[in-house]
Amino acid sequence: MSRGQHRRTRTSPFARRVIAAGAGTAALALPLLGATTASAAEPAKAPTVATVGSVSYTTKKGDTLYGIADRYDAQGGWRQLYKDNRKAIGDDPRLIHPGVDLKVRSTKKAEPSKASTASAPVKESAVAQATQASAKTYADNLDGWIREALDIMAQKGIPGSYEGIHRNIMRESSGNPAAINNWDSNAIAGTPSKGLLQVIDPTFATYHVPGTAYDPFDPVANITAACNYAAARYGSIDNVNGPY
Repeated sequence: MSRGQHRRTRTSPFARRVIAAGAGTAALALPLLGATTASAAEPAKAPTVATVGSVSYTTKKGDTLYGIADRYDAQGGWRQLYKDNRKAIGDDPRLIHPGVDLKVRSTKKAEPSKASTASAPVKESAVAQATQASAKTYADNLDGWIREALDIMAQKGIPGSYEGIHRNIMRESSGNPAAINNWDSNAIAGTPSKGLLQVIDPTFATYHVPGTAYDPFDPVANITAACNYAAARYGSIDNVNGPY
């Protein structure tokens, strides 16, 4: 990007100083003009500079690949994060053990530079934020699945309440994430209803929420996909009180 400069004629001599500001390998040279008899000029704030690089992250109890990818704006989301670290994680992306060292392709933006010798590097700051955010955990039961789904839905702008989700789950599957309907018209057509909210495969594929497992039997993926569908058709899962 080209940068313009405005110059004004003065009678006193000038001292030109250059401050380089940037993050990673990117830098901007910003010329500052000041009188030779004056004290050092206030350094100009550098604009926010996008950084793309590998960030090291050690997993904590309660971490999910979706949560880590979302916190770092990871390239390719949780799927790419899993692909890059599959050897360390194992064959199940939903099972994240504490103490696993991951490499994250972060696309977070650095904060504007400030004139301070105590400024912490962007990478360390991002790791500290991720560590703090990972403290939230969810129980591996119906209550935990609903609460995790609600947090994801809030991030994606999908409406729904705990009561609305729980009410429909109890009607559709009695809280069994492995439930499958092998007898109704959908089953006869070759697309049985599956999971907590009894979603058929075509509906799951259309309304699957990125960042959740691509598995209709996964409790959180099933809830979020069903609520996404209900939002599109009925305005919210809260408006569903029968077969949908």
